[in-house]
Amino acid sequence: MTPTRPSPLPLTRVLNALVFIAIFAMAVRMPADTDTWWHLASGRYMVAQHAIPLTDPFSHTRQGAPWIDHGWLAQLFWYALYSLGSWPLLALGVAALVTLAWWLMWRQYAGNSYVRAVVVVWSAITSSVIWAARPQLVSFLLAALLSYLLQRYKRGNGRLLPWVPLVVLVWANVHGGYAIAFILMGCYLVGELLNRLSGHRDDPVLSPAQLRHLVWVMLLSFAIVGLNPHTWQMWLYPLRTVGIGVLREFIQEWQSPDFHQVWQQPFLLLLLGALLALGRAGRRADFSDLTLLGVWTVAALLAGRNMALFALLSAPIVTRYASLALERQLEDWRALPHMQRWLDALIRPLTSGRLQTVLHGVFLTLVALTAALKVYLALQPAALEKAMRETLPVDAVSVLHSQRPPGALFNSYNWGGYLIFTLWPDYLVFVDGRTDLYDDELLRQYLAIYSASDDWQEQLARYDVRVVLVEADSILARFLRREPGWREIFRDQKATILIREAAAGK
Repeated sequence: MTPTRPSPLPLTRVLNALVFIAIFAMAVRMPADTDTWWHLASGRYMVAQHAIPLTDPFSHTRQGAPWIDHGWLAQLFWYALYSLGSWPLLALGVAALVTLAWWLMWRQYAGNSYVRAVVVVWSAITSSVIWAARPQLVSFLLAALLSYLLQRYKRGNGRLLPWVPLVVLVWANVHGGYAIAFILMGCYLVGELLNRLSGHRDDPVLSPAQLRHLVWVMLLSFAIVGLNPHTWQMWLYPLRTVGIGVLREFIQEWQSPDFHQVWQQPFLLLLLGALLALGRAGRRADFSDLTLLGVWTVAALLAGRNMALFALLSAPIVTRYASLALERQLEDWRALPHMQRWLDALIRPLTSGRLQTVLHGVFLTLVALTAALKVYLALQPAALEKAMRETLPVDAVSVLHSQRPPGALFNSYNWGGYLIFTLWPDYLVFVDGRTDLYDDELLRQYLAIYSASDDWQEQLARYDVRVVLVEADSILARFLRREPGWREIFRDQKATILIREAAAGK
């Protein structure tokens, strides 16, 4: 009997390639996140000034006030990419970081190859809400790296020193979300203590010596957070940020998910899938897995921006238990009359050597060509122009550049970052995405003006605002068109510019 020759394109390799081709192609996108612009402006400022800003240079409402630019190192990275290759290279950089993050998570997966592929692609789709050239994406990558290090440590084939403190050192200089590192380590610490107390033996469990080592690594890492341009202030930064009430009240990414919105529904399905997998796996769950799932579920339900981290960090767990659940279900089906024959008839053609090779090769080629076409089209100048005009006041900015009406600017919060990048230093913004700089008081003043409520005229006069750039259909624009002393000098479907007549007459 002639032995069956192994396929030159085994299933695992094909799935690996397909998954990461798909993730990379999905992640190549033109700018949609307006905060990207002020991060680029900050990077440009540091390159020009050869210094990290410690006070605000970009707004007239907080100019000169202390500013913790927690993402300075990531901003230099993003601006370097932008300087070398403009938006196409920036888009490829985003895709590379996203793909690397998911590759690090892929290394932690165990279970059925099909289940692994489905879970990682669905989890990647769920996490795509934060795929933008922001320090937050570097934080996403570092979360994947730390998860990989902790998982290796738990499985007995990795170590925490010196890698974890080094990761935290970088993290504290690229994003204020470094607190994620301590949440992750805390989940493992609590989970492994519960594993020991409950006598869990179905998975590797950290020994008392390993737990003590983890505690020391956490303490050392916490001390290392202070090694940044803002020194001790970075220890308090996460608390300061979550304490801003306006974030939770008015900024969508800080609010609880609204599952009526389509882009938030993948998270809901992933969460339901996790619960189903745990319930059908037929074994006791690892308390570290349960702690991670529980903490990041709560975090995601409290603030939508955490859905991406839930997707990233839960994916290996969901894969492991879903694979066990599928194996158990297949065993139940095979016990039914005629089901074994039906399953064999379905699976055999897909696993036979020659047909398997042909199918895998054709499918992989088609996916690769489709992904390449998607990337090519996304990087075209026309795609950039379309993306910018859909979200940004491109023509309004051109008018300000050409006419240069004098006076302080009031602008839409959504466009603040773009205006910093395109108008600074000729105009300073009223507000932008740096909510930690503006605090509750000023953000509420902004909201009162923007909605033309309370004493909005007095607030405009207080800041000597003479130029207003907001959405064309906004409440403020409608009120100012009827307000004596104000004149509209530009309007399109996206934006309007209004100026005080006194400013125009000077």
